[in-house]
Amino acid sequence: MAWNTPGSSNSGGSSGRSPRRGPGGRGLDALLDPLRGLFDGGGGNGGILRWVAIVIGLWLVFNCFVLITEQQRGVVLRFGQFARVMQPGPHFKLPWPIERVTKINATQIKTFSENVPVLTADENIVLVEINVQYRVSDPQMYLFGTRDGDAMLAQAALSTVREQVGRSTLDTVLGARNALAVSARDQLQKSLAAYRTGLAVTELNLPNARPPEEVKPAFDDVNSAQQDKDRLISEARAYAAQVVPEARGQAARVRTVAEGYKTATIARAQGDADRFSLLVDQYQAAPEVTRKRLWLETVQEVLADNRKVVGGDSRQLIYVPMEPAKGSTAAGGALSPETLAPTVTAIEQAAEQSTRSGRTPRPTGREEVTR
Repeated sequence: MAWNTPGSSNSGGSSGRSPRRGPGGRGLDALLDPLRGLFDGGGGNGGILRWVAIVIGLWLVFNCFVLITEQQRGVVLRFGQFARVMQPGPHFKLPWPIERVTKINATQIKTFSENVPVLTADENIVLVEINVQYRVSDPQMYLFGTRDGDAMLAQAALSTVREQVGRSTLDTVLGARNALAVSARDQLQKSLAAYRTGLAVTELNLPNARPPEEVKPAFDDVNSAQQDKDRLISEARAYAAQVVPEARGQAARVRTVAEGYKTATIARAQGDADRFSLLVDQYQAAPEVTRKRLWLETVQEVLADNRKVVGGDSRQLIYVPMEPAKGSTAAGGALSPETLAPTVTAIEQAAEQSTRSGRTPRPTGREEVTR
């Protein structure tokens, strides 16, 4: 029973409390009576309404309060239409069904892997392993940009890798996949942005590429032949690197020797010409003296390179070693003056002829003069 119910001990009597009156003469207690009855446990309907109000209040509190963790993003829909994106932290929203929140894990790294057969530019089939790592970059686009962003990424990744590998040769796919992976990642990101998937590619790798099992023996033979070709090319280049410098050095040496010979020959010829000109001038001035001088220089040159023998009779003998005649007993013995007389006469005639021609006779063999 309410405390102000007529007949209760609280309505008057010994307590001496008088009812509160409002400005219009109506008591304040009369205004609060319906609310007191609503939450009073004494009546049946009043208790039920009180608990219903408590439950509704708790439901409103828990439904309007939203906590977004650091890894999540909250997409708020108001009557089914996108309203805003909640960042990490506590947030409040309008109760359901006015606003509804969908939480998306935006920091989780998802992975897509697949082995796909691809036809290369040189018409070879190769099995390429694809590994794609991605995450959600735009929660709104991820939920409403396309029907299934993950499936769209898988199809776009396969299409991009087929396109990039199809433009390359087999050797490039087997030996230079890093460049293909970089170009494929850029192309895949452009495709995801065009398809409005809200996904961002963090990594795309082509870890393995191999021929199909059916053609693996033939492929191994081709690979072995390619390795032999590379080895032979390397050996040929090494041989060329060794031989070419030597040949160039020899050519340079021959060229230098030829240039030196040319310079020396020209200088010698020029000197001989100048000497002959000077000799002609001297011969015209004093023929006898010049002739005698030339003869003495010639004899001096001949004797300078040969052995000298002085006879006991102080006569001048010329020793000319010649091949022994048939029937002679001594080869290279001393000749008598009668035998050497024609030789001396021949030398004098040669000296005179050289003096007239302006050339100095050179000894053509081994000669010895005995004084």
